[in-house]
Formats: sequence, C-alpha cells, structure tokens
Amino acid sequence: MGNARNIAFWVVLFLLILALFNLFSGDSASLQSRENSYSDFVAAVDSDQVSSVTLDGEKVRYTTKDGSNYVAIKPTDAEVTTLLIENNIPVRAESQEQSGFQAFLISLLPFLLLIGVWIYFMNRMQGGGKGGAMGFGKSKAKMLTEKHGRVTFDDVAGIDEAKEELEEIVEFLRNPQKFSRLGGKIPKGALLVGPPGTGKTLLARAIAGEAGVPFFTISGSDFVEMFVGVGASRVRDMFEQAKKNAPCIVFIDEIDAVGRHRGAGYGGGNDEREQTLNQLLVEMDGFEANEGVIILAATNRKDVLDPALLRPGRFDRQVTVGNPDIKGREKILGVHARKTPLGPDVDLRIIARGTPGFSGADLANLVNEAALMAARVGRRFVTMEDFENAKDKVMMGSERRSMVLTQDQKEKTAYHEAGHAVVGLSLPLCDPVYKATIIPRGGALGMVVSLPEMDRLNYHRDECEEKLAMTMAGKAAEVIKYGEDHVSNGPAGDIMQASQLARAMVMRWGMSDKVGNIDYAEAHEGYSGNTAGFSVSAHTKELIEEEVKRFIQQGYDRALEILKDKHEEWERLAKGLLEYETLTGDEIKRVMNGEPPHAGDDDDSPDEGSAPSVTAIPKTKPRNKPSGDGGMEPEPTA
Repeated sequence: MGNARNIAFWVVLFLLILALFNLFSGDSASLQSRENSYSDFVAAVDSDQVSSVTLDGEKVRYTTKDGSNYVAIKPTDAEVTTLLIENNIPVRAESQEQSGFQAFLISLLPFLLLIGVWIYFMNRMQGGGKGGAMGFGKSKAKMLTEKHGRVTFDDVAGIDEAKEELEEIVEFLRNPQKFSRLGGKIPKGALLVGPPGTGKTLLARAIAGEAGVPFFTISGSDFVEMFVGVGASRVRDMFEQAKKNAPCIVFIDEIDAVGRHRGAGYGGGNDEREQTLNQLLVEMDGFEANEGVIILAATNRKDVLDPALLRPGRFDRQVTVGNPDIKGREKILGVHARKTPLGPDVDLRIIARGTPGFSGADLANLVNEAALMAARVGRRFVTMEDFENAKDKVMMGSERRSMVLTQDQKEKTAYHEAGHAVVGLSLPLCDPVYKATIIPRGGALGMVVSLPEMDRLNYHRDECEEKLAMTMAGKAAEVIKYGEDHVSNGPAGDIMQASQLARAMVMRWGMSDKVGNIDYAEAHEGYSGNTAGFSVSAHTKELIEEEVKRFIQQGYDRALEILKDKHEEWERLAKGLLEYETLTGDEIKRVMNGEPPHAGDDDDSPDEGSAPSVTAIPKTKPRNKPSGDGGMEPEPTA
C-alpha cells in the first residue's frame, strides 16, 4: 500500500512538471516576440515590410525584413491567409493538436495539484507506517541486525546458569527436530529477572547473535500512548511482523511498564495499559498459535507483574539474572578488559575479591574508570594502582581536595572516623576495615569503609547488632570528645543507615522478640501489595518504633563503652588520620598501637603489608553508601 502511494505521488509530480514545461515552452516564442496590433500587421504587409508569417491559432507571428519579430492577435472574421497570398508572403501554419493537449493539461493542473498535495500529506501522516499521526497503531519494534554490533555468548560472562537456560532456546531454533522427536515443544517465552545492570539485555542480544534469526526489540513503554486502544493495536502489529519473519525472537525490555497487575493503583488501574496487557496475553497464548515466535522479556520488578503473564504457556521460563559471584566477577572483568592493556601487576582475581555486590555494569564502569585514570597520567597500560583508585572512586566518590576545611572541622572529622574504625576493629563479627580517610569524597567529609572477607548471602542478629554499634560509633566519638552540646550534623548519614538496618531487623527479619515473626514492612510503609486489607494498629506501630529505637540505642551504648575502654588507641588513630589523611587496614592497626605506618609517609598507596585489607570485599553495592561510612555531611551554607 505504501509503495503504491509512492508511485502515484511520483506519477502526479511528473505530470505536473510536464504540464508546466509545455506551458512555458509553448509560450517561449511569444516571450521573444514583441506584441503589435493587427492594424500595424496589415499596414506592414501592405508596405511590403513582412518577410515571413506563422499562423498559430489566433496568433499571427511575423518577421519584418529588418529581422524584427512581432506577434499580433487576429480578429475572428479576418482573412489573413488571402491577404498574405495576394502579397506573395510565405505563410506557415502550426498544428493546433499540441495546443489542445496543452490546454487539457492546463485544465487538469489544479486537480493534479490537489491530488499531489493530498498524497504528500497522507504520506506524512502515515509517517512510513511508524510514527505519523495515522500510524499510532503500528508497532515500534526494531529489527536488530549485525550492523548494530553482533553480540555472542562469548561476550557474556559471570551468569553461567542463566546463559545455559537461554542456550537451549538457541538450540531449539537451530535444531527443533532434536527436541520434537521426544514430544518437546519450543518455549513460548522466557522472562529475565534481576537487578539493574546484571546483563539481561546483553543476554537477549547474545541470543540474537547466536541463533541467527530475526530479532525484534521494543521497550514496554513503546506500547502505551494517551489514546486507549493504541497499545493493543501495536501489540497486534508486532506479532503480525513476527509471524511473517518466523522463526524469530521478540525482546520486550522493561515489560513491567505494560505488564503491571491489572486493577492495581488509584481508580482501579489504567484502561490503556490494561487493554495492551490483555492483547499481549491473547497473542502469547490464545486461540491462534504463534509457532516459531519466542518472546523474551526483561524486568527488575517481577513483583508488580500480572500473574496471568507469568504462567506457563506465556513465559514458560523465568530466568534469574543475579549479581555475579567472585568467579563470575573475574570472568566479567576479563571480558571488559579485552580492549584495555593491563600492566604486569594487575590481578583480576584480587579485584574481583574486592568488589562483591557489583553488577556487570558496575564492573564495566570500574574498568573504564581505571583506564581513564591511567590515560590521565600518561601511562601506556593500566596498573593495579589505577584499579584501586578507580574502586575507591566508584565506592566512595571522587576526592574533593579543593574543599577548604578549617582545622576544627578536620579534627572533628578525624575523631568521628577514628571512632568508626576502632569500634569496627574491636567487634569480631564486624566486616574488616578496608580504609579510613578524612579527605572529602562525594557528599561526605570523611569515610570508613569495611569490607567482608567473602560474598555475604545472609545476615545474623549478632552481626547486625555489632554493625549498629560500628555505625553509631561516630556520634559516640563526638559525644566523648566534645560533649553532648557540641555534636555536629556529621552523624546524619550514620543515623539514616542505622535506622534502615534496625527497621529491617524489626519489621522484615523477625529479630525482635516483642514484635514477633510478622512482616510489617509493606503495611507500615502504606503499600498493601499482596497483603490486601492488611493494616497495622497504632499500638503495633508504637511497639515497632520502640524496638527500632532500642536496637539503635543498644548499638550506641556499646560503641560508647568500647571507645571509653580504648581511649588511647582512638586518640592515636585520630591524630594519625590528621597527619596522614588516609590509612588502610593494617596501617590503622599499627597507628593504634603507636607504631608508624609501614608504608611510610605515602598516604595514597597501600604497601604490601596492607594487601589483605585491599583484597577485602565490600558489603554494599557501589551505588549505596559504603558499609561503616562515618558520613560527615558538609555543613549547611547560607
């Protein structure tokens, strides 16, 4: 249909150009001749001044003997031919057939012009079937080709279980007889579930590259428009395109934008989104089978998806794509470091040990930051020092050495961070202290980062209680050193972290004997979710807040007691931070014992003795505030 419109448009345009050409070419001779009256023409003939005459309908073109050209309009009853023959003047008559055709084209010119304008605007409105005003119902799915950069399973690392699940789908597409002979059917859909940055979209692209079949990609938000019914029309059009190209794969990224639970939200839901979801459900598993069309979808919000979308027959497989473990992180670093020249001292396994909780995207960012730091100082390859600096930047933020701090502010920050470090080293279940610094990074004036020795999969009550003590140690240190009346706003970040941990212990993890083993988090936060009708009484809310306060107060009291018992070590560490600004794990222990740091006065790079703390592992993702952060927030300015 679109091709026919284009052909018609060019035909009409050609006829318009032809008509204009004939119009102007026919009058070219007239434009070159001067107009004269018929009486002047007769007088010129009688005086024998005319050398030749051309009769063109009502026009008389004549040339005088001096070479001048004239044109005159003859009257209807004039006998021009007789007059010329009597005066022996050569006469030539032009055929009027072309003039008739020309007149016909000229008469059609307004209609052709209107038709041409109509076709032009219809093409613009259709927008090539995609984005025009008449193309709302057309699918916005794009076919991915190798021109966009072919990705294979070799480019995907660290998520071996998810890759194996999807490799089988590729085998289905390549060799369906291998499975059909035993009665197996090709899966209709696979849902990739996992946190952001874990490689869900990359996995889908790898399937396209491995299978060698057409691959359509679309975002869930591309279905929904302000007009009801548009999304459902786009779903139908997308599946029609997929059927024409079967066997093929359709990848819907962020499917939670269109697949949310029906009837949820204010007012009973969204009509347009629900109609789109209904059409998607029917197309995936309705009366008509979609043989050879596999639907891949990705989301990090499986909890909000409609149950009908998750049942077998629609999404037969739900593949969890989680954050990689230490082996997976090492493989991912190897993939991202392929194009980066590494120095002889770089050990990717050590870097992998020091980056738990990092997703694939976080590790890619880490490698990129290390390469940028090496390039900034003019190195030919990336060293281990660059990776360490890049890890600090990703986890703690960029250094703000240009920030001007008074001696009093630096001293308060040093005692605050020394409190975190001393309490963290004194409690056996706390994660080992990786680094302490009073150099402003990100939004904090100082920071203590503690890193676990291995990937943490669960939390115990005694560990959480010690974590609370380490978190509240910053405020306890300020109270001991400066008194209750001179506590700064520095512990704001610590209080926030402690509150989040204590609330999780009470409302989600059942670690409070008074509150019990009930999940109060969703109802307490005002979101019912699957607990429709569940509410919390005022007495229970009061009890929850009392327990949260009790856990935090116990941690604070414990930190206060430890700092009083180890007052000398705390004082030495605070003075060491004022002198060296940054200390690593083993350097902190030596300074607390009254020894100079083994690394000398170099406070930026750890020595060999600090290697165990460098290879320790962070507890939280780099986006979050590092564990044990004594986040001294900048003081408010006017």
